[in-house]
Amino acid sequence: MVILSVVLLAFSFIETLNIILLYKMPGSRMGNAVGVFKAYEKTRQDPEIRQFVDYLINWVAGTKLIFVVLLIGIVITGPAETKVFSVIALIFSISTFFTQLYPKLKKMDKEEGIDPAGYSRTLAKMIAGFIAIFAIALAVYFVTK
Repeated sequence: MVILSVVLLAFSFIETLNIILLYKMPGSRMGNAVGVFKAYEKTRQDPEIRQFVDYLINWVAGTKLIFVVLLIGIVITGPAETKVFSVIALIFSISTFFTQLYPKLKKMDKEEGIDPAGYSRTLAKMIAGFIAIFAIALAVYFVTK
């Protein structure tokens, strides 16, 4: 069960860093901040669009915060079954990146709307890495149970 807690806490830590970036430095080019999108700077020119984009960025950060707090609560108080289900849920939900976000990101990358070029591939590899780590943690948990 320790392996599941470790990966859940590691993911929570990384997401906490992303939340801080989204709230405090949304234009950054690190983590999940949106500075890699060339269109982000264009949104700064129109006050109405700027407010809307800022709202959406904060909404994403708030949603991430909900998940982080829930994961921490699960790690602290949850039984093994809940942790197993949480890891499976993360694998499933994170996998939706490849059907919902990656095609759009890849298109923006191809159209030079993202800097640095190739960011879509880098992000896809990172997300696939998270999924692999979660799957390995599940396998280790079940083998050592």
